[in-house]
Amino acid sequence: MSEAIAFDTHRYVKRLTECGFSEKQAETLAEEQVALLNTNLATKTDILEIKADIEALRQETKSEIEKLRQETKSEISKVDANVEVLRQETKTEIERVKADLLKWIFGALIAQGGLIVALVKLL
Repeated sequence: MSEAIAFDTHRYVKRLTECGFSEKQAETLAEEQVALLNTNLATKTDILEIKADIEALRQETKSEIEKLRQETKSEISKVDANVEVLRQETKTEIERVKADLLKWIFGALIAQGGLIVALVKLL
């Protein structure tokens, strides 16, 4: 990883020594300060890598959403087909029941007519 920011260690050491630190203390503090900055701050490269990762994730998510959309559309088509089959079966069953009902009604009317004729003859 490159340096996150430019840090003038010479100036830092010089100021610390002016404030009473020994040269060794000032150099040690400067080294630690640089290490802290370099490990805790993001560089432009880090940010570009993160942006690339985000873009890749965005594309992957977009692809997954499209895949799910297509799968959902396919499932809806299957359900629509099943509904249509059920609709046709129901229509056929209604027609069958209607025909059976008409047979019973006409049968009952004929029986009723025969009964009336028989009663008229008896009376």
